[in-house]
Amino acid sequence: MSSIDFSTPPTLPATNGYSHVASVPPGSRLVWTSGQVPIAADGTVAPAGDWEAQTRQVMRNVGAALEAAGATWDDVFKLTIFVVDTSALPVIRAVRDEFVNLERPPTSSLVQVAGLFRPDVLIEVEAVAAVPTG
Repeated sequence: MSSIDFSTPPTLPATNGYSHVASVPPGSRLVWTSGQVPIAADGTVAPAGDWEAQTRQVMRNVGAALEAAGATWDDVFKLTIFVVDTSALPVIRAVRDEFVNLERPPTSSLVQVAGLFRPDVLIEVEAVAAVPTG
């Protein structure tokens, strides 16, 4: 289990599935993923317009990237989520909650963008993790 300290101070607004602050202990190995999109390793794109399927594929891809670097979802302390429309936030959160540790949720930013690299891509997610070295 990671020794990252997650907190939501009472001096900040209540959160919905994320922490306001994550403090990484000295000596941890940091892992960054590139932005992951809803395209499977075989090149299959999750169905256009399907927020749930696209978010689930993105989160699987983030998990695969973390695993390739020797990290797990428990090591993630920061998510950055890029979406073309914020109206799907409840769906995104529900799928995200299948992957993140809800007792120690990562810090998170959600950014609405005008578009991603393909018009059929609705969401892109980056993660930063801290892997204990000791």
